[in-house]
Amino acid sequence: MGKSTYVKLVAGSKQQSITLAEVKDLFQLYVDRMSKLSDQLDWEYKDAAFPYVIEEKPEGKDQWFFLKAVDPLYNYLVVGVDKEEVEGNTISYVQIVIPDEEHRMPGDVAKANEFAKYLARYLQAELHLFNDRIMYFNPRK
Repeated sequence: MGKSTYVKLVAGSKQQSITLAEVKDLFQLYVDRMSKLSDQLDWEYKDAAFPYVIEEKPEGKDQWFFLKAVDPLYNYLVVGVDKEEVEGNTISYVQIVIPDEEHRMPGDVAKANEFAKYLARYLQAELHLFNDRIMYFNPRK
């Protein structure tokens, strides 16, 4: 499989756990916001901002789903949720996976980064990017 970026719900995040249904709702909120921006710009920006459809597979039920491209400039992304144990604390996270280099399109990487930043900002989470850097959107003292 390809590379992954993680949106980790740490102390200070809006919530401490997340379900796949909630992630889908956040993507729908993103699409709705882009639709409003499209109306303001009088241009179909929504189609460029979210060039995917959500596609679920039975084997990924409540674990992950595909964002399958409707534009030839993109291929697909895999979005999932899981938990990990860190220093005795359970941390929930959203994982966005880009395809391996053979199937990867340059647009997939850019959109994965954009969606991960959107989720991290909205959830006030910690974002672990593809290049191993970390962005903090959670309030820290």
